Amino acid sequence: MSTWKQALREGAVSGAAASVLSAAVLLLAGARQNRAPAAPVNAVSHWIWDRPALAEDGPSARHTLAGYLIHHAASVWWATLHAKAWGTRERAKRPGPALAGAAAAAAVACLVDLKLTPRRLTPGFEHRLSAGALLGVYACFAVGLALGSMAVAAAEDEGRGAR
Repeated sequence: MSTWKQALREGAVSGAAASVLSAAVLLLAGARQNRAPAAPVNAVSHWIWDRPALAEDGPSARHTLAGYLIHHAASVWWATLHAKAWGTRERAKRPGPALAGAAAAAAVACLVDLKLTPRRLTPGFEHRLSAGALLGVYACFAVGLALGSMAVAAAEDEGRGAR
């Protein structure tokens, strides 16, 4: 198991990758399903603005920026937990196992986010997207986790080789 310092470093990188990839799917699905790309990201800001955020379609600092920042922070949090549990395992550096571990983490995140979390702290975007789109969001989240984790491992390997 990795130290918390290692997990936080990997979580910042892989969480950022997971956040950006999953947010891209949120925007694309929002455009396709709501004719409002920002709508699913805006919905995340219901943590702050409650129900009005769930119906907001247009981009704004109040809803879109707040929603993305919450989404990003949650992504880094889940990525840090993933890194703490999985990060130092040698096999986690290879693509197949990295993706499998990331998929398991994304599945747990999805279960907790959508079934076990109080309504006010759910992601919110589930109110604006179909089940298929949610699958795409969490799948891209998993890909981001895996890519970020492998990038951190490669950088650490390169750093050890340069000494």
